[in-house]
Amino acid sequence: QVQLVESGGGLVQAGGSLRLSCAVSGRTFSNYAMGWFRQAPGKEREFVGAITWGGGRTYYADSAKGRFTISRSNARNTVYLQMNSLKPEDTAVYYCAASVRVGVSPDYWGQGTQVTVSS
Repeated sequence: QVQLVESGGGLVQAGGSLRLSCAVSGRTFSNYAMGWFRQAPGKEREFVGAITWGGGRTYYADSAKGRFTISRSNARNTVYLQMNSLKPEDTAVYYCAASVRVGVSPDYWGQGTQVTVSS
């Protein structure tokens, strides 16, 4: 079993930045590709970005390209989502997830952390 715990969400003004963290425990973190997803009120959950198990490649949704950066520390069993130039439409609950590789449906999910961007 793998446990994922997100942190770092909060309220920020448009144009501001936040860094989300996702701490992973339970199994070998480096075996998993990690992804970030988000769900806004009344909308379906959507892909934000992902990083391969070794951290060598990252993938982003068009809405995140150029503003968000995913990184990971296998030594700390943690994956990060740095979000810059935030917009009100980025408001959502953000989830991290673990999968055997990028592009495969995640096997494990965190509980989510709320990000609210005010205009």
